[in-house]
Amino acid sequence: MEGNKLLYVEILGNLPEMAEGEVKALLELSNPGFTILEKDYLFLALKANESAFSYLKRLGMAHEYGNLLFSGESLEELYLKAENLEWGNFIAGSFKVDRETMLNCRYNVENLERELGAIIVRQGFKVNLTSPDTLVRVYCGQKLWVGIRKQTFPAKSFEKRKADRRPFFKPIALPPRLARAMINLARAKKEVLDPFMGTGGILIEAGLLGLKVYGVDLRKDMVDGAKQNLEHYGIKNYVLKKGDATKLGKLFPDKEFEAIVTDPPYGTSATLGGKVREELYEKALESIYEVLDGHLSIAFPTSFEAEKVAERIGFEVLEKYYQRVHSSLDRYFYIMRN
Repeated sequence: MEGNKLLYVEILGNLPEMAEGEVKALLELSNPGFTILEKDYLFLALKANESAFSYLKRLGMAHEYGNLLFSGESLEELYLKAENLEWGNFIAGSFKVDRETMLNCRYNVENLERELGAIIVRQGFKVNLTSPDTLVRVYCGQKLWVGIRKQTFPAKSFEKRKADRRPFFKPIALPPRLARAMINLARAKKEVLDPFMGTGGILIEAGLLGLKVYGVDLRKDMVDGAKQNLEHYGIKNYVLKKGDATKLGKLFPDKEFEAIVTDPPYGTSATLGGKVREELYEKALESIYEVLDGHLSIAFPTSFEAEKVAERIGFEVLEKYYQRVHSSLDRYFYIMRN
């Protein structure tokens, strides 16, 4: 397609299949004609329009993304391509070459930064190792990949929104990166509903992406606490309701949502509104189906036959990702569509 360029994304390694799914979901939103050309360990080489950057900046389970310049299958090939490249098309101001040696790296790259840097210097550019204007990134895996970093996703920016950093918190909550990935997997463009919002972790991430957020919880203290958390992070465009996730049609009688993202409780009947867990999950899925016109991103313990129940209700299960949380909890993250 005209206007398409080579891009790259470096994903996180803890749930790599889910991280790759998040990239695909965002590329679908921005550029339906995208292609993932290759995957080299945690490095994804993409072909997509640069308009994809406006969505890739939403990533949760990634280290960084940028423009991909070229790849090579030997150091000699990399240096030859570097010598023939017009670096002035990609470097503004000073630069630094920064290497990422992945676990599957099969090249001797000990001197790579110095050699590649020297080639770029010969074209008239200055090195700045402390605060460069442009960061040239080289990834070593099955191939050697050279790109220009556009954005990085430092852990600290997510850690400041962890459950225990919020004004109102409970110890059990999704990590912010994971919450954000679930939102992106739901292909949310304008809004998100979380019918089991708890302290509002999913809504915080959605609100920071500029989405309008809707939340429901059985307990008034959770509704009040989630409001406090949203306000703390500067999120104003929200609607929170005290109510039952199994009766969403009554709570939102004239509303259909493009994306629903939620992590239902895994506790005992005492914490589930008096319902047996499997019964709650089934009724919640039926309720969600009634108010959804789009994608659902939801987590269930592996003991619950989610696919069977969801397909009986009418959902199409598109994706699922496994996670072992601890010795007593294994779960799947499901992406469904009605």
